[in-house]
Amino acid sequence: MSTLVRGKVWKFGDSIPTDHIAPGFALALPWEQRKKHILYVNKAFTEKAQPGDIIVAGSNFGCGSSREEAPADLKQLGIGCVVAESFARTFFRNCISVGLPVLACKGVSSIINEGDEIEVDFKNAQVRNLTSGKELKGPPLAPDLVKIIEGKGILELLKSEKKGKA
Repeated sequence: MSTLVRGKVWKFGDSIPTDHIAPGFALALPWEQRKKHILYVNKAFTEKAQPGDIIVAGSNFGCGSSREEAPADLKQLGIGCVVAESFARTFFRNCISVGLPVLACKGVSSIINEGDEIEVDFKNAQVRNLTSGKELKGPPLAPDLVKIIEGKGILELLKSEKKGKA
């Protein structure tokens, strides 16, 4: 993963639970059916989200259950990253674990609209709205978290490190 992600924004509000990201009723469905229910609270998202698109959200994104499928489904869908005012702690850690780039950035909801094109620089914790020219900086991710994301998740990173030592 590059530390720079650029894409079109899908915007969500505050307190979006993992049950909306990966609803329980869809978990047993085959992927082609299941993906149609990811973030079903925005019908346009379920129909039109493309690989590389970016989710921008309000506070407490990924609250509720510790459903590991939520970040895994977003990653499999091809979402480039998630930027939010804040994240539920378990969701944030699950994103890192599966290698889905996430960045908390206060004020991000106020400078970005759905459909804007943005660029997220994880190395410098910077969000640039390429549509409006506005920029914000958040707290940087710890280097070990960036390493896990760059390694495509903790399991893939450990596998690659094990191969390097063999």
